[in-house]
Amino acid sequence: MNRLFLDANVLFSAAYRPDAGLRRLWEIVGVQLITSAYAEEEARRNLETPVQHATLSELLRHVKVLIFQPGSSLLPSGLDLPDNDRPILEAAIFSHATHLLTGGMKAFGAYYGRTLAGVRIVPPAAYLHEHR
Repeated sequence: MNRLFLDANVLFSAAYRPDAGLRRLWEIVGVQLITSAYAEEEARRNLETPVQHATLSELLRHVKVLIFQPGSSLLPSGLDLPDNDRPILEAAIFSHATHLLTGGMKAFGAYYGRTLAGVRIVPPAAYLHEHR
C-alpha cells in the first residue's frame, strides 16, 4: 500500500478550488493519505475564505495528520532544503511514507523522482499520471 505524504501546497491547492484535479488523490483506492500538523497549519494559514477552510477540514477527515516535532536527525546529510521545508521531509520520513507529494518545485524540484530515506519525492501530477 502506498502511503502518500501531502505537502502543504497540495492541501492548499485541493482546498482552494472545488474543481482541483488534486482531489483525485482522495479517490485512489488502496493508498493512505498522510500529512503533518505543520503542513496543515501552513495550508490553513494561506487559504482565504471560510468555504476554503471548511473544504480543507473536510478533506483532512480522510488524511492521517501527524503530530511531529521536527528537528530530529532523520534527514540525510548534505540535503539542500530551505529551513521551512525541512520539517515536511522529516515528517514524511518519520511517517514511513512511500511518497512525498509536493508542488514545491523551488524547494524540492532537484529531488523530484529521487528516493531519500525511503521516501520518493514527486509532484502530485506525476503520481496521478502513474496511478491512473
